[in-house]
Amino acid sequence: MQYKDQLNRIVNLRATPEKIVSLVPSQTELLFDLGLEKEVVGITKFCVHPADWKKNKVILGGTKKLNIEKIRSISPDLIIANKEENDKEQICELFDEFQVWISDVQNLEDFFEMIDILGKITGKSNTAVEICRLISENFSRLQANLPVKSQTAIYLIWREPFLTIGRDTFIHNMLTKCGFTNLFADELRYPEISADNLKALNPDVIFLSSEPYPFSHEHVSEITSLCPQSDIHLVDGEMFSWYGSHLIKSPDYFRSLIQEVNSAS
Repeated sequence: MQYKDQLNRIVNLRATPEKIVSLVPSQTELLFDLGLEKEVVGITKFCVHPADWKKNKVILGGTKKLNIEKIRSISPDLIIANKEENDKEQICELFDEFQVWISDVQNLEDFFEMIDILGKITGKSNTAVEICRLISENFSRLQANLPVKSQTAIYLIWREPFLTIGRDTFIHNMLTKCGFTNLFADELRYPEISADNLKALNPDVIFLSSEPYPFSHEHVSEITSLCPQSDIHLVDGEMFSWYGSHLIKSPDYFRSLIQEVNSAS
């Protein structure tokens, strides 16, 4: 059986995979929700959902620093990776020995494509369709009740230097689904922003993500001193950046966040 991944590479599988390695936390959670408890045999140390999988799956290092020898020892039928989250050189090394399916998710539509293909590959199409239905309905309800006025926003993912998000990121797509205007929508990937630039832009809202940099309450004071007119909010980075079945929960979280922002403005 042949399947295309999201980089348009062909992945050849003799049968439905029985030994799967997942190299991305959000996709690991998706595989769990698809009902692949037995089939998933290896995950990364950052795959925290479901929590008990770290006890009974082989831990294969981090997303950027994989233990290739451990992967070889498992001899998986299928490896599921991601263009952005995994190291290109290591993934290319795995190409020579294993079937590797790579996702490239920049928006909700890409996610729906990803889950559709993975559902077919793993024999879980019915469950995949149901997950997509729930996510689609939840986002439709969210967007049907957005505030009329859009607020300008900057979403920070890193400190020293400050890094924000451009238009070709999944986080940007989630911001737009929430009705916010990303002030870095003309940029790509994760542009660096200086403190002076942050001051000059003076956004309505600044979001401080819990990941990859763990912004906390002490950083709210720091950013407030730079942008005293902006409304500063700590946000759950998983809700904005995890493009798996975690998205079932995101619209309710976004709804509460939008209410919090509006009540503060």
